[in-house]
Amino acid sequence: MADWAAVVLAGGAARRMGGVDKAGVPIGGRPMRDRVLDAVVDADVRVVVGPAGPVPMGVRSTRESPPGGGPVAAVAAGLSLLPAGTPTVALLAADLPLLTRDAMRLLRDQLADPAVDGACLVDLDGRRQHLCGVWRVAPLRVALDRLAAARGGSLDGASVRALLAGLAVRDVPWPGAGPPPWFDCDTDEDVRRAEEWTR
Repeated sequence: MADWAAVVLAGGAARRMGGVDKAGVPIGGRPMRDRVLDAVVDADVRVVVGPAGPVPMGVRSTRESPPGGGPVAAVAAGLSLLPAGTPTVALLAADLPLLTRDAMRLLRDQLADPAVDGACLVDLDGRRQHLCGVWRVAPLRVALDRLAAARGGSLDGASVRALLAGLAVRDVPWPGAGPPPWFDCDTDEDVRRAEEWTR
C-alpha cells in the first residue's frame, strides 16, 4: 500500500496557446510536467494522465476515457492506477511550473485534521486552485461515483468544481516567499512570467 500518490493531469487542449503540448513547454529548460513531478518526487506512486509521450523513469502513465474527456475523466483514470488502500492523492495540473515540495508538504499537513477531505492552494484573490491540492482518496472516489451516476455513467466533460462540491475542502494561502507555487500557465504571457521567476 502506498502512503500517498500524485496524479498529474496533462491532457489539456491548450487552446489559448495554439494547441501546443502545454505540459511539454519548457520552463527553466525543463518541461512543465517534469517540474510538477519533481515537486512530488517523494510520492510513493506518480501518475501522468494525458497523451502518450515520454515520462521520467518510475512514473506511470495512462489516458482518460474518452481521450480529451476533461479533467474529471482524467482524475478517474489516474486513480485507477493507484494501489488499493492508498489514503492520500495529490491532484495537480501539469502547467504548474513553480510548484515546490514545500507547497506540497503544506497541503499534506492539512489532512492531519480528520474533518478535512482535501486542501487546495488559493491565489492572491482567494480563488481556489482546484488542481493544486491534496485529497483523501476514499471520499474522492465516492464523489466520482456520485457524479458519474448523476451524469448517466459518464464523466466526459464534467467539471472539477462539480466533482469537489460535496467535499470538505480547506483553502490554503501560500505563506512562503518567492514565486507563487499555484501559478498556472494558460497563455504565452504566463509562460514568460514563469520563465522570469525561474531565473
